[in-house]
Amino acid sequence: MRRRVMAAVFAGWAFGPLPAVSQQSPAPGSAAPARAEVLVLGVYHMANPGRDVFNTEADDVLAPKRQAEIAELIEVLKRFEPTRIAVEEGFNSRATARRYQEYVAGAHELSRNETEQIGFRLAEELGHETLYPVDVDGEFPLARLMDYVKAHDRMEEFDALMAEIGETVEAHTEYLAAHTVLETLLRMNSDENVAADVGFYYRQAHFGEPWNWAGPDLVAAWFHRNIRIYGNIVRLIESPNERVLVIMGAGHLGWLRQNVASDPTLRLRKLAEFVR
Repeated sequence: MRRRVMAAVFAGWAFGPLPAVSQQSPAPGSAAPARAEVLVLGVYHMANPGRDVFNTEADDVLAPKRQAEIAELIEVLKRFEPTRIAVEEGFNSRATARRYQEYVAGAHELSRNETEQIGFRLAEELGHETLYPVDVDGEFPLARLMDYVKAHDRMEEFDALMAEIGETVEAHTEYLAAHTVLETLLRMNSDENVAADVGFYYRQAHFGEPWNWAGPDLVAAWFHRNIRIYGNIVRLIESPNERVLVIMGAGHLGWLRQNVASDPTLRLRKLAEFVR
């Protein structure tokens, strides 16, 4: 009985007006409370692991030209003055900290992975003792969505959406080939690109119906993974003076930004703010 009452209370709240508390300005005449800052850096996977449905194809980040560009990016990120660096590796992994300590000691050569190319190099220059893995595995029920699409003769519509996503990723690949790492990341982290990326997920929610919410469930599963990642990020914050840099694949960027922007205890920062 108590569960039903609580469910009814929460259901009532769900249909009521929600106060706009996130990222609010302070009342006139009052001092703004200190808030920890979070900069989510969306990146392409520099080692080309091919784990996503569509993947930006990167040239060799170990080439001298790209190494100089990584150094340029590091200088930009240093202006944020991060107190902690979170990376896209399993939250319970000890390997990241071990490899970083070996790198600092001169016993580990950096791989092509962005965790090492950006995270390790920046952490060493800032004198950080470690980095913080925050990633979480999650379900991505694409097969179920595909089954729904095929069973309801909506393959042409779905293929058109997938082709649009593929074209966007191909455009990132072409852009990277003709631009620096920093220029490419500025493009990927732009508000316009982030909105389009999140929009692709929401458009997949159009595929479904009552009792077979295939598309909405896929979007919910992606949100579920990202809110867990977000939970791991906020656990790193010990004071309002923290500045956390989060280095994640660009597919997570819009969702993690939304989470930070919706949290009234935090201040969202963006890469473009630190480019002079």
